[in-house]
Amino acid sequence: MPLAPYLDTKPALGARVYAHSSCQIIGDVTIGDDSSVWCNTVLRGDVNRIVIGKGSNVQDLTMGHVTHKSPGKPDGSPLLIGDYVTVGHSAVLHGCTIGNECLIGMGSVILDDAVIPDRVMIGAGSLVPPGKMLESGMLYVGRPVKVVRPLTPEEIANLRYSAEHYIQTKNNYLNHQG
Repeated sequence: MPLAPYLDTKPALGARVYAHSSCQIIGDVTIGDDSSVWCNTVLRGDVNRIVIGKGSNVQDLTMGHVTHKSPGKPDGSPLLIGDYVTVGHSAVLHGCTIGNECLIGMGSVILDDAVIPDRVMIGAGSLVPPGKMLESGMLYVGRPVKVVRPLTPEEIANLRYSAEHYIQTKNNYLNHQG
């Protein structure tokens, strides 16, 4: 498994977690039950912590990192990802907070201290600036992001469906490893 310690911290994986052999999970990283980390993803919890909830998926080529603790910022900026979150391919998540049942579009960048609350969709290629606080139940797109409209009930339901689809996919991988 692609896990590596950093100083006195090491990754902690919940039950039925799938971590592709090409990903890197380093240091103070906690991943909840039924989550998955896909091809060539890097979760580098060296100078602060990364916490991923249950049933979430972090797709191929994503970079997850943090900002160190300092006298001016005693908690630094950890990376916190909620339950049933889908993080699209090639996203960059740096020291931000993402709530439950969100979809982060492919190639999006979310920077330090940005807060994405529950049930938000970030369009592909979007940029969430440092410290930006978004509103739940909305679609955001752009560089920097702007609110486009409220999510429809079908889109909100699809946020959970997307994560559950990845749970089934990772189960297929786990059940067929040689």
